[in-house]
Amino acid sequence: MSFSERAHDLLGRLVRASAFERFLISTSALLLSVFIGALIILGAGRMTDCASAAYTIAVPGKFVTTTLPGLVPGVVKSVLPGGLWPSQAVFAMGFCYDPFAVYDLLFLGALGDVLNNPLNSQFATTIAETTILMFTGVAVAVAFRADIFNIGVQGQLVVGALTTGVVLTYVAPPLAGLGVLATIVLLPLGLLLGGVAGGAYAAVPGALKAYADANEVITTIMLNFVATSIALFLVSREKYFKDPESFANQTVNLPDVALFPSWLFRARDDVSLLAFAFAVVVLVGIWYLLQHTPFGYDLRTSGLQPDAAEYGGVDADRTIVSSMTLSGALAGIGGAVYVLMVLGNFQTGVPDYGFDGITVSILAGNNPLGVGLAAFLFGVLKSGSIVVQVGSDVPPTLVGVLRGLIILFVAMPEFFRMIGQKFGSFGRPGEPVATDGGSGGGSDE
Repeated sequence: MSFSERAHDLLGRLVRASAFERFLISTSALLLSVFIGALIILGAGRMTDCASAAYTIAVPGKFVTTTLPGLVPGVVKSVLPGGLWPSQAVFAMGFCYDPFAVYDLLFLGALGDVLNNPLNSQFATTIAETTILMFTGVAVAVAFRADIFNIGVQGQLVVGALTTGVVLTYVAPPLAGLGVLATIVLLPLGLLLGGVAGGAYAAVPGALKAYADANEVITTIMLNFVATSIALFLVSREKYFKDPESFANQTVNLPDVALFPSWLFRARDDVSLLAFAFAVVVLVGIWYLLQHTPFGYDLRTSGLQPDAAEYGGVDADRTIVSSMTLSGALAGIGGAVYVLMVLGNFQTGVPDYGFDGITVSILAGNNPLGVGLAAFLFGVLKSGSIVVQVGSDVPPTLVGVLRGLIILFVAMPEFFRMIGQKFGSFGRPGEPVATDGGSGGGSDE
């Protein structure tokens, strides 16, 4: 069997893999990325100067670390069991970075001391990151399920956050004295403002694709820059929306009654279990919308079999615009949550949640329920990266390499599966193949 035939067979098996098999593949990819990352950590530790090695190898025996003067970079002269020096060992080598300690900080550090204090600040950071990534991940997933590449989720998130921060600046203060009643009114209003703004902004490239055959990848990428530039222009000038008492480019702080309540966590942790629960409800709702409603059926059919869907009476142009609008609305709501949970106002320099959402969606197989788990993995990596940088002497660039390596390895199998579904003819054994090259069976998402 030739290489191309082997590759085709492997891709076909990946496309036909069940949900459990795909979970095993992702888990294996995660373990492989950790192993390769450990080798990278050890290699970087050999190329770094340090006073004492964090991790050492000696044969025979085990190092008893005893630092001596005149050290060779990356090597600790230590006494082996039995009073032997490393020069008397068959093999001895020291490394400046300990991969076990690094991964312990990266994964477990993101949870903090969760056993003794489940409401610690580091775990709060992980939950906050996860919450926002749920919205951007499901926003990308909705568009992907309709076979539309919405690369503009970042811009739609910025527009939603900006609209929420600016409008509530004027609406919230008069209602601040109403207490809980103000929160009941302002929170849904803020989320609605973000959803409407993000949806309207995403409808533009959707309409361009549907009625002008414009490439949505190009238009959405360009609109990311437009959104960021407009936000910077409006928030950097006092005559518009800049806080006159702040040197930063930001709007006026919103009153506490307009923000998500912190409840069990401390207010300074910038996280809310209510926002997290709302994100979970949104994921379940979108899953139900896609799987059990006529709109979801039309959207999924347009993504899987566009010709067959149009032949069956589905308005392809309307489906494109509506799916992009829904995708943008979800991203805009994520921007509103970012303002109402994390910042308390709008600030320029919004993190790249939209771009991370693309990988979250791919990792989840564009399944809204899977987005929750994928977002949590990303939340752990983002929060744990901070712990590694603060709690060790590992360079930030190396931490970025480890994080990117994990994301790459875990997401790649699902990415190739998506490519195989779109361009290949890999039906299950005994399953008919449609005349347009797609599988005759439905999606297993």
